[in-house]
Amino acid sequence: MIEDIIGKAKLWKKGIPYEGFSAGQKFNHHWGRTITESDNLLFSTLTLSFVPLYFNRAYARAHGHPDIVINPQLIFNVTLGLSVEDCSEGLGGPFLGVYDLVYHRHAYPGVTLTASSTTIETRHSASNPANGIVTWVTEGHDQDGNLLISFRRSNLGHRREGSAL
Repeated sequence: MIEDIIGKAKLWKKGIPYEGFSAGQKFNHHWGRTITESDNLLFSTLTLSFVPLYFNRAYARAHGHPDIVINPQLIFNVTLGLSVEDCSEGLGGPFLGVYDLVYHRHAYPGVTLTASSTTIETRHSASNPANGIVTWVTEGHDQDGNLLISFRRSNLGHRREGSAL
C-alpha cells in the first residue's frame, strides 16, 4: 500500500529559482506570527540566554519596560523564518549570512510579527558560475507597523542549465 502511494506521488518544486529574482522585487511574507510569553521563555531557556529582561517581569519593569522583553534573537529567527518560503526555499543552495542586523525597538509578549523582503541584488558566483547569489533586505514589523528589526541576507542558488553568463 505504501509503495502504491509513493509511486503516485509527484515532486512539486517550491519557491523561486535564481532566475526568478530581480532587484526591486518586494515580498510581503505570509500570515505573521504572534509571539507569546511562553515562546519567549522557552526560546531563552533553550538557547541559554539568561538575560533577566527576558524572563523576570519585575526586573524588566524596574528597568523601564512595561513587561518582559521578547528575546531579540527570537525576533530575528521568526522574521527570517517568515521569509524563507518566498525568498530562499527554491534556490536549493546554502544560506550565506546576515549583514547589517539592526534591532530598532523592543517587543513584548503578544506582539504579532510580520515580515517583508526586497531583493536588492542578484549576481553570478565568481567562484562557481553554475550558481548565483541573491541578496535581500528583510524587515520585521509589529501589528502597528512599527519596525522592529532589519537585516540583509544572502543565499547561494543553483542557476538553470544553459543560463548565460
